Amino acid sequence: MSDQQLRTAVVLLIFNRPDKTAVVFEAIRRARPPQLLVIADGPRRDRTGEADLCAASRAIIETVDWPCKVEQCYADENLGCRRRVSSGITWAFQQVEQAIILEDDCVPHFSFFRFCEELLERFDHDRRVMMISGDNFLGGRRRIKKRYYFSRYAHIWGWATWRRAWTHYDVTMSRWPVVRDGNWLLDMLGHPGLSAFWTETLDRVYRGEIDTWDFQWVFTCWLQGAYAVLPQCNLVTNIGFDDDATHTKAASVLSRIPAAKMGFPLRHPPFLIRDAEADRHTEALMGWRHDPSDSGRSSRLGRVLARLRRLASPIDH
Repeated sequence: MSDQQLRTAVVLLIFNRPDKTAVVFEAIRRARPPQLLVIADGPRRDRTGEADLCAASRAIIETVDWPCKVEQCYADENLGCRRRVSSGITWAFQQVEQAIILEDDCVPHFSFFRFCEELLERFDHDRRVMMISGDNFLGGRRRIKKRYYFSRYAHIWGWATWRRAWTHYDVTMSRWPVVRDGNWLLDMLGHPGLSAFWTETLDRVYRGEIDTWDFQWVFTCWLQGAYAVLPQCNLVTNIGFDDDATHTKAASVLSRIPAAKMGFPLRHPPFLIRDAEADRHTEALMGWRHDPSDSGRSSRLGRVLARLRRLASPIDH
């Protein structure tokens, strides 16, 4: 893909971190998308200086210097992660049929854009696939022979999807009680520890105890029985783990994973079958897979939930 060939719109989520926004914006500038849709939350009234930081982040968008249709969805007041991101992405898909989505602390390798664009086209009409991700958290522990694999986990630090997929999204998770009470997660996940973890997590999201939007997206994909495409190598580096963050201050194995170059042409898997081994590695890395009879389950689950709360917000409130 040359600098002039990207045909897909890019959605950029920003808030109050102009330094990081500038880094991600430079990566987008190199890709030169024909359309840039920018979603921004408003400042919190009780945070001194935040209005200036929000304004500085938005000012970066004014420096677009390539042929590009720029559209903004800026909130005047602070909506929070749950409402701002969910409503913003819904707005974006009222404008376009498909899009590549980046957060203000997720820096993509240049090949990420071509990877997303080619697979958006390949799976455009395949409802078994709900999204394309740029994230690989396997740490080189498993060799993926093809350029990507299929997963039940929807990693959203640099991703792409279609209007036809986002149409199913429900930020309120109105169908969760039926799934929970019918014990459907155990049927799907096939592991009591995973089922216990995700039941408690999704219950807390449903009750509004975790201000986020992305667990709802995972739930949406599960309801549709659909998969995410994940790359053979990591294509996006999250630079948001530092003292300036609110949710992601703590050190993490997921912080600043180097982004590598994707090889082209893409070698496609011969079958659309989930890579269960890769998913098990993700579950182990995140601490989701444990014995529900473990006497330390409650404290461990609390630590994992606290960790996930730190990871949950792409627009870092």
